[in-house]
Amino acid sequence: MTVPARSLRLLTLSDRYRSDQKDVVANFYVPALSAATSYSRAVGYFTSTSLALFARGIEAFAERGGTMRLVASPHLDENDIIDIERGYDVRQVMERATIRELDAEQPEAVLDGLGILGRLIAQERLDIKLAFVEQQGRIGIYHEKIGTFRDAVGDLVSFTGSSNETYGGLIANFESIEVYRGWVAGDGTRALRLEADFQALWSNQTPNLSVEPFPEVARDRLVKLASERPKASLPGRDDALTPPQVVATEPARLAIPEWLTVRDYQRNAVASWLRHQGRGILKMATGTGKTKTAMIAASQLAHALRQREEPLIVLVLAPLQHLVDQWVTEIESFGVRPVAVYESSQKWLHTVEDQLNEARLGQRPIVAMVATNASFASARFQSVLTRISQPLLIIADEAHNLGSSTYRSALPLNATYRLALSATPERWFDDEGTDALIEYFGPIVFELGLGEAIEMGALCRYLYLPRLIELNDYETQLYVDLTSQIAKRLAAGDSLKDTDSDSPIGFLLRQRAGILGHAEGKLTQFRSDLQARRESWFQLVYCAQGRRPTEPGDPPGANQLQDVMNLVGNQLHLSAHSYISQTQRTERKHLLRRFGSGDDLRVLVAMRCLDEGVDIPDARLGYLLASSSNPREFIQRRGRLLRRADGKDRAEILDYLAVPPEGTPINFEVERALLRREFERANEFGKLSENYERTIETLRPLKERYQLMDM
Repeated sequence: MTVPARSLRLLTLSDRYRSDQKDVVANFYVPALSAATSYSRAVGYFTSTSLALFARGIEAFAERGGTMRLVASPHLDENDIIDIERGYDVRQVMERATIRELDAEQPEAVLDGLGILGRLIAQERLDIKLAFVEQQGRIGIYHEKIGTFRDAVGDLVSFTGSSNETYGGLIANFESIEVYRGWVAGDGTRALRLEADFQALWSNQTPNLSVEPFPEVARDRLVKLASERPKASLPGRDDALTPPQVVATEPARLAIPEWLTVRDYQRNAVASWLRHQGRGILKMATGTGKTKTAMIAASQLAHALRQREEPLIVLVLAPLQHLVDQWVTEIESFGVRPVAVYESSQKWLHTVEDQLNEARLGQRPIVAMVATNASFASARFQSVLTRISQPLLIIADEAHNLGSSTYRSALPLNATYRLALSATPERWFDDEGTDALIEYFGPIVFELGLGEAIEMGALCRYLYLPRLIELNDYETQLYVDLTSQIAKRLAAGDSLKDTDSDSPIGFLLRQRAGILGHAEGKLTQFRSDLQARRESWFQLVYCAQGRRPTEPGDPPGANQLQDVMNLVGNQLHLSAHSYISQTQRTERKHLLRRFGSGDDLRVLVAMRCLDEGVDIPDARLGYLLASSSNPREFIQRRGRLLRRADGKDRAEILDYLAVPPEGTPINFEVERALLRREFERANEFGKLSENYERTIETLRPLKERYQLMDM
């Protein structure tokens, strides 16, 4: 057989190339490209810089009509990976990463290489595909590194090893590759196997991998560049192997954004926390900026640690996923991309461990994570926490939720710094949980009450309009029966403080609250109130949970949320939408944007939502149909309505209080004790309103009836 002048078989190829012995580029890649007619390559990632390294071989390769196939992952940065984990479209992120690489400022040698690449694409001699791992809901980066060369007579050279097609992979790093020559005994089978692996990859038939075409916009960009660059004569240009100048970039760090005006009370809160050695509770009224205050504190702490060349690990805990998303956005505004820790650990574990390793090695000054309470308490994340030896700051949003036995036992003892945030850190009827939170986080180091916040303008003023609703005959009978059963439990030694739904009295109390919350007369009054305000925007309605209680054996009662939606939308013809726990997170964001526009969605109807942490500052009108004597719930709901917004100087709260008709035969002392809790809510709402006298006058008849004038 006559061997062509340019042939793989004529090359002096070793079976192994290692950085301590041979230059991998000069001794293997460039000669192989000069002799081959086809080149197939699968790599971890492919950058434009690598084309400069290939420039001498590619020119000749192109002139001979050589064809190339590349499978690679674009060089995803930390932001790309986090976006993928947060649900962004993978292909769009990969397109963005590819364009970013092509748009980066490059030396002339690299631009010449890109021009050659564009010409190869235009001449249909080069095809590129992008690969990524897609397994059990986790997106990963394709890391395999194999390649094959074929020449004009069909000889095959396959190779595998640690090199990437980057300057770092081919020149700067210590790398090695194994080479298999198809005509050498013992090598042929391995060479063919690697070629078959590549073919399966190229045709997207490899399990757990998704292989997509190169983005059209990137392809067009390269073809355009080819027409703009002169056809350089690259052979012999030594500067093709000269790496581009590396511009050192400062690692991301927490910093207070320039646009943020730090309020005096926020500055005082941070100073007090720092004086307590970075431990304590900020008890700040809902809407006064607890999140930003916490981030200001974290930024100050991170700055102090940087002076000692120490990293800071920040872990924010939040009860719900949508609050995690809000914290992620907030932390980003302070200059750091945090890792969202919720759902499957496959979505966050790899990134978390990589960043923590970088912090240990001194390569990352700040690691930020935001976790749901549930994911935080999981065995997988607890294992991660126990291995952290660097300074750790725990920020607990709505910290009262962590007072349960499950969560408080998971709080890491290796956290040097601890910051709890809550408008109501005291747990309702749970002194043990409250004491545990104070023992872990420290005492309340700063307090900003609602009255003070309104006075200083951090929150807006409001009107409070209680509506007294009498139970109908059916509801009254149910109410009397339940009150009688509650009286018997109290006589047996039970306590009204027992709110556990599994306890006998806890169950009865929930049933009683259901009757009051679902009182039919509330809808009649609500219709009248809403009709009078039908031209107003930014209205919230809080509905009672579940269905209206009924006697055993009777059909299930009505659902208040459905009744309200029918009244608002079908009867009064106002634009409305429900906002409940089943509403998807993406839909929630869309609804809040519509609501905040002030020209689309007039009314949001909620059930067990729009409480903790949801930021809807435009809300001006609130209808509280749900009956709650839990201070945390009604304080949170009031806080939703008192946030400042452009064009908003006052809010209005309508509170629907259901009571049995006068003269109802009922245990007076028990009823008096139960109603005292209802009046405490009304007093709490009324005393800071602009019309407290009206609240007093509305409630006076009932207070006199039940001898509660001392309240």
